[in-house]
Amino acid sequence: MSLSAFATQSATTTPGALAAHYAGLPTSVAALRDVVQGLMVHVFWAQAYGLTLSPERQGEVQLRWVERQLERILELDPRPLADARPGERKLVGNCRDYSTLLASFLRHQGVPARARCGFGAYFEPGRYEDHWVCEYWNAEQRRWVLVDAQLDALQREKLAVAFDPLDVPRDAFIVGGDAWRMCREGRADPEAFGIFDMKGLWFVHGDFVRDVAALNKVETLPWDGWGLVDTRDDELTPDDLALLDRLAVLTAGQVPEYAAVRALYANDDRLRVPRAVNSYVDNEVRVIELAR
Repeated sequence: MSLSAFATQSATTTPGALAAHYAGLPTSVAALRDVVQGLMVHVFWAQAYGLTLSPERQGEVQLRWVERQLERILELDPRPLADARPGERKLVGNCRDYSTLLASFLRHQGVPARARCGFGAYFEPGRYEDHWVCEYWNAEQRRWVLVDAQLDALQREKLAVAFDPLDVPRDAFIVGGDAWRMCREGRADPEAFGIFDMKGLWFVHGDFVRDVAALNKVETLPWDGWGLVDTRDDELTPDDLALLDRLAVLTAGQVPEYAAVRALYANDDRLRVPRAVNSYVDNEVRVIELAR
């Protein structure tokens, strides 16, 4: 997939019938990041902003598609998207949603962008927390740059983040394949990767495969499962392990071997997102049809 392919929308990031609302958006990455933050509040950070979310509002994290998120954003506040909303009129989302909305804005303006799934090393000392960021192609610098659109001033202060969220260091956000390699090569403890009480190598390879899907412009929810995502550690065959080890090399850093990644994903049911996925919500499994 060429750079130009990442400059077009996916089924997830397209604004669809609401594309006209993107008129008037700023063009710099920093300003677009600010727009995203003005439209969305993270479900786990709401209390830090003085918000109490009802179960119905928390359920907005299930909206999945940018077009549906935009519908809800405009239902809550019909003003132009560039106008920051007060907290109670922001869409409730999570790190994945910040990343896909920023990617949608950038793709609309012809800037190659993609969501990346992996682990943030800046949330809790000694831990790698389940996280998503946006990655865009900086044409001037000729490189892919990681942007954490979730980290606003309040979060940066509370987390003591010293780096620029517009250029996240590659050792601060660990993409899924690099996390897999760290664990497989004994450079990190798999139990340090995860979120809440969910952790371990199974969690690492789940995020890894979600990252491979996102690299193929299929941006799932963080709790979606299929194929190798739903395969327990003790069920991984030698062939499964060999596939994951190879993909980890191919998706390292800025993904230098993208054509090979695309070919593996397109031709292997263990990786390719099916028409319906298992979505693990509220301690139950829901089968979700992804075809729109």
